[in-house]
Amino acid sequence: MVQRPPTTSVPEQPHSATTTLIGSVQRAMRLLESVAAHEHGAPAKQLARETGLALPTAYHLLRTLVHEGYLRRDRGLFFLGEAAERLSSSGAAQKRRSTVVDALAQWRDSIGVPVYYAVYREGEIEVMCVSDTPANPAVEEWADFRETGHAHAIGQCLLSQLDDDARRDHLDRYPAQSLTPYTVRDNHTLLRRLERMRRMGPVTERQEYALGTVCAAIPITLGAAAATMAISLPCHQADRLLPAAQQLQAEIGRLLGSLALSISI
Repeated sequence: MVQRPPTTSVPEQPHSATTTLIGSVQRAMRLLESVAAHEHGAPAKQLARETGLALPTAYHLLRTLVHEGYLRRDRGLFFLGEAAERLSSSGAAQKRRSTVVDALAQWRDSIGVPVYYAVYREGEIEVMCVSDTPANPAVEEWADFRETGHAHAIGQCLLSQLDDDARRDHLDRYPAQSLTPYTVRDNHTLLRRLERMRRMGPVTERQEYALGTVCAAIPITLGAAAATMAISLPCHQADRLLPAAQQLQAEIGRLLGSLALSISI
């Protein structure tokens, strides 16, 4: 009978390597946090001391972070680099968007209607966010919202906030056309309607974009930006439209200060 030599247990290298990599990431993150705390920069020795790292380790990680653009070095001091600043600005943008999304969901639930947020940006109507539920679904975008601003409350509200030249430029590119029997028929008629709208009053439309649907939009002007929050309802609930729009306008007024920095998502 042949006796086999006993097998020896060999540690798995991938686990050891992974542990080392995780440790390196943790140390690098600590260095980034330490640099971020020094607006006017900090030298490697100070950063090593603050993070509890050996100076050679700190130097190695700092050089790597500089190479990757997360840090920059100037006269022996380390500062956050462009890559870290991009991460920061991206995070701030996500936070701003989250603020608007949360507000729309709150109004959707309290008023019991779908809520829309849209802006007029670089000559285009952009619906930025929609908050609805299965019980109160949003209007189906069967015709491009950007090209049919004349027909829905969102577009009419945004166009009403523009000057005459900007309105005419938009309608030259996207002329009024009939979508339903109730749609405004031509640019001239639409322009006259826009001129008669009250500056900060709700804008309503009834079955102009989609049969069976009524909509209202609230103008929001922050500096030079034109924006709007809007709601929609089925026609058999049309009597709720204006009260719901007025409730939304009151809610927007209460939160507008905190939304002011978030409105550009």
